[in-house]
Parts: sequence; C-alpha cells; structure tokens
Amino acid sequence: MSLPQRLDGRPGTDRALSLLAGAAAVYRRLSEFSGRRRAPVRAVDRNLTLRVDAVHAEADEVVSLRLVPPAGGLLPAWRPGAHIDLVLPSGAMRQYSLCGDPDDRTAYRIAVRRIGTASSEAHTLCAGAKVTVRGPRNAFPFVTAPHYLFVAGGIGITPILPMVRRADALGADWRLVYTGRSRASMPFLDELAVYDEERVWIRPDTEYGIPASGAELLEGVRDGASVYCCGPVPMITGVRVDLAMTGASAVYFERFSTPPIVGGKPFRVELRRSGLLLDVPADRSTLDVVRDVMPDVPYSCRQGFCGTCAVPAVGGGSVRICVDRGDAALEL
Repeated sequence: MSLPQRLDGRPGTDRALSLLAGAAAVYRRLSEFSGRRRAPVRAVDRNLTLRVDAVHAEADEVVSLRLVPPAGGLLPAWRPGAHIDLVLPSGAMRQYSLCGDPDDRTAYRIAVRRIGTASSEAHTLCAGAKVTVRGPRNAFPFVTAPHYLFVAGGIGITPILPMVRRADALGADWRLVYTGRSRASMPFLDELAVYDEERVWIRPDTEYGIPASGAELLEGVRDGASVYCCGPVPMITGVRVDLAMTGASAVYFERFSTPPIVGGKPFRVELRRSGLLLDVPADRSTLDVVRDVMPDVPYSCRQGFCGTCAVPAVGGGSVRICVDRGDAALEL
C-alpha cells in the first residue's frame, strides 16, 4: 500500500505537462509535490497481537479478515483513511486499509486481494490464527469539505468505503465512482447497494469496453469539491492530470503499488555501522537494496510520507530510503 498526496487545482499546468512531455514526465513532475502541504504522519510503534475472528470472500481473489483482541476489549481508535501494518506468520509485512466501522472498536476489518506471495499467505489465514498488527496510522485523512467526489479502483475501495459512510452520516454532498475489471472482481458492492444510484456509479470495464479516463471519472465534479482517489497508478495519474480542467479544490490519493522510478540513475550507499557498501541500480530503491542485507529495516508507505523509513545520515539530516536517491553514508 502507498500513501496520499494533495495537489491544489491550477488550471492548465498539468494539462500542459502531459501534452509536452507525456505521461511519464507528468508523473515525475507531480511526484515533486509529495508531502509539501501535509504534516508528517506520526509514527506508531505499537504492536498488537490479534486473532482472526472471521474470513469472508468479498469478490474474486478478495477476502476480508476480521481481527479482534484474543482476550476481548477495545482496540485503538481510528478514522477513515487509516491503515495497519499486518505482520504475517512468515515475517512478511504489508499495509492494508481499515475498511470496517471506526465506531466499532472491538474489531478491525481489512480486505486483501491475492496478487503476490504475501497476499497469498494472508489468504491462507483461518479463523483462530494469531497475527501481529502495527498501527493504526493515517496519512489519507478524511477532512471537512463542502462537496466530495470519491473515486475508487478495485481494491482501492477499502479506504474509501469508511469515508463514504462518514460523509453520508454527516449529511454531506458526495458522489462515488467505483471502477474495476468486472463486477465479480469488485468487493463490497453489496454494502454500496444501500445508497441511491444517483450517488454511486458502478463502472466495470467489462460493461464499458475500456478503462475510464480521468476526465470521465471526474465528470460532474462540483466546484470546490475535495476529490479522494484510491486505486491503480494509471487511474490516479489520469485523475490528477485532468483535475486542472475542473473546479475541484484539491485531490487526495492513495495507491496500492510502489511509485515508478522514472529516469533513475545508479548510485552507492555506505552503511557506516554495518561496514557495508551497497550499489543501488537505476531501477531499484535504496530500501529494496538495504532490505536484501537487513530484512528488518522498518518501512511503511514506500513514498516518503510517513517517515517510518527515515535513516540518519552521517554528518546530519536524514534519508527516506524508500524514495530518496543519491550517494549517501547512513547510520545503519
């Protein structure tokens, strides 16, 4: 999982970049806004031992897990947009958005799509299994706005679902556009069916022939609206590029994959305490290379927002090893 950015709408800027330099250049340009207008996310070092209380099939290759304290009691509070770090029995750690009810502190709910080794391991968990959870932490906060447009792609519905519920409970003006490959692949459609069809647009690619463009996803967005977007990188990029052509005030987004390395160059990192000298290739991050030799090095968002992976640099300052690039000597 990855964490959000905010970009205020400025007519013409992103559109011009996309026309001049193409999608890759736009993505690189927009990534420069990372974290500039957002306070650092407070690190949460709390470890919770939880028990899998129930497992439900939510869609093709998607299951939800209900996690509870083994001895009962209340879990730490959370707000829409929060996520937890799930430590699997193998030691692998992955981040999952909380998609249950923030008012229910007896359990956490997450949803996992099977897309790799770690998620496949999560799919093998059965009721009664013990897992370690870190968090919750929130870098995708739901904030007050006059209007909301929620855009979700596939498993990206997980952080959006509690936001929709909260907006509706507050009586706010909101709409949801939910896309996916097919209805069978889209979790929680039954929970969204309780809302008016004028508020919720379900848009499977199989029923429209092609994935939605950014302009289509943003169609009808109200002036001054806050746009919350979560899903695959191409969808988020399309929304950000076309946002400048609307009257929306800001976009907040969360993606579930590591941001691409665009125009990367190889460099060298020295781990002063370990006495190691590591070569980082053009297509890998410092975090990836460091984890090859130090698997326990902490990280969370992989986009530099949360600060979990920040490592002191020799001589002062720090390096966010998930995104920062360049020769460095680190206190590792």
